[in-house]
Amino acid sequence: MSSQNGDGLFIVGIGGSTRQGSSTEVLVRAVLNALEARGAETRLYSGPALLLPMYEQTPLCTDASQELMADVRRASGLVVGSPGYHGSISGLVKNALDYLEELRDDDRPYLDGKAVGCVSTAYGWQAAVNVLTTLRQIVHALRGWPTPYGLAVNAAGGVMAEDGSLVDPEHQQGADVIAEQILEFSTAMRSVAVTT
Repeated sequence: MSSQNGDGLFIVGIGGSTRQGSSTEVLVRAVLNALEARGAETRLYSGPALLLPMYEQTPLCTDASQELMADVRRASGLVVGSPGYHGSISGLVKNALDYLEELRDDDRPYLDGKAVGCVSTAYGWQAAVNVLTTLRQIVHALRGWPTPYGLAVNAAGGVMAEDGSLVDPEHQQGADVIAEQILEFSTAMRSVAVTT
């Protein structure tokens, strides 16, 4: 696997639950950590940062999301993760993604031109895969570019060991692949922007 240089790239992570250190947050962090190890700057929106008013096009919602929207605008790419709730993504994560409607009038609306790594967790493979598929569909609808590799994890056996590492080394390998793909795409897009 090639080692991409993420210097100058900013990547935003969105996902998890209101519980700090949730399985999904651990996976999103693993991808962000892999990006940081390659030189990228990152920021995670998880836990209490996801407690936004239910999205609608009102000044209240616009004000509540200013920091998140500013970071997504600036970001070269994103990592989005959700736990499985009844076979699909959680309402908390969906609401945060609904806020991207605030980017509709930008020169590059929504997630246009951004690579987005998707990760999911659930207590069972069926829900984990369904959630990953749903996240990828949402990213497509927002004009983003889901990375070819996504990570769906059955969290029934736990995700993080006591030392902070991922329980399954294959999960770390998956996080590394997603990080590499985000950097590869983001670097390519930056090169295109410079030459045009």
